[in-house]
Amino acid sequence: MNRTLKTLLGTTVLAGLVIAGQARAQERPLTVVSFGGAYGATQKKHQVDPYAAETGKKVVMESYAGGVAEMTAQVQSGNIQWDVVDIESIDLERACAEGLLEVIPRDILLPGDDGTPAKEDFFPVTLENECGIGVMLWGNIFAYNNETVGNVKPTTLEDFFNVEKIPGKRALRKRPQVNMEWALLADGVAPEKVYDLLATPEGQARAFAKLDTIKDHVVWYDSWSQAPQLLNDGGAVMVQSANGRIYNAIADENRPFTIVWDNTLFDMDVWSILKGSPNKEQALEFIAFTTRTKPLVGFQDVAYGPARKSSQALVDPDVLPHLPSSHLDKGMKANNVFWADYGESLTEKFNEWLLK
Repeated sequence: MNRTLKTLLGTTVLAGLVIAGQARAQERPLTVVSFGGAYGATQKKHQVDPYAAETGKKVVMESYAGGVAEMTAQVQSGNIQWDVVDIESIDLERACAEGLLEVIPRDILLPGDDGTPAKEDFFPVTLENECGIGVMLWGNIFAYNNETVGNVKPTTLEDFFNVEKIPGKRALRKRPQVNMEWALLADGVAPEKVYDLLATPEGQARAFAKLDTIKDHVVWYDSWSQAPQLLNDGGAVMVQSANGRIYNAIADENRPFTIVWDNTLFDMDVWSILKGSPNKEQALEFIAFTTRTKPLVGFQDVAYGPARKSSQALVDPDVLPHLPSSHLDKGMKANNVFWADYGESLTEKFNEWLLK
């Protein structure tokens, strides 16, 4: 057999193996990853299950604790196990900039049920990043347990940092995001100056100094689902949380919790597609389906604001006061571009501070 024929056959075999490998990968059901608890259950009920029922396509839903570490590992290794991922926008900028996500064309989005074109129906902030399609708006709040907090009830972020006025453990998510902004806000920095100051060594030092005042009184957790549990079992008298987690505990489980909206840090979650997903076309179909007007209304179940105006108009009036959008005057928008630029270095400094 001559060399040309051998080369041709070898190339053909290799191409066949690649195609076969792709086919096997595409046989894997669409894997949708989000956060657990009431939030994930709401997405499953109003978005994932209706999509599977209407299309007849199987969807596997998994949960994670957030961040970009697992996505980075999959993309760098080429072992893509996830397709569609719910990402907090505080992580979106970094994940997109590092090439971990696919670009999502806006022309896949469907008009609102009232006929409004998608570009006009989505709140502008929810479509700012090319790698994500916003699904809901939420707030980083803190809450307390009325039965364990004592006689003095917190009403401000300063109270969260005042262990003499309100003794007891505070629970915070173990990451610099939100904690460092809150530290500066509680230390008297004006909201419009927080990120400019936090970009400087002096501002970072000031934030860590403020966090030092409560460090011995902090219970650190990794997943949002742990926040209401810590508040319920007495592990902490006050907890940082996504507002919907606490609302669900109050509304569905009759827990004696109170949400404090002072200095709330507002943010949003988006659907994104992991770079290299073998199910990209189906992932786009899934995102288009689940970001229609009706599926997004379902976020009212956990007191998160839907990303579309046509969805907001269908929210139960009794729920509206509990949505973050009703308290925008009491907080500030998280600056995700800042965290894309400074997230890695501040995470390293934050982890070093934890070990001191």
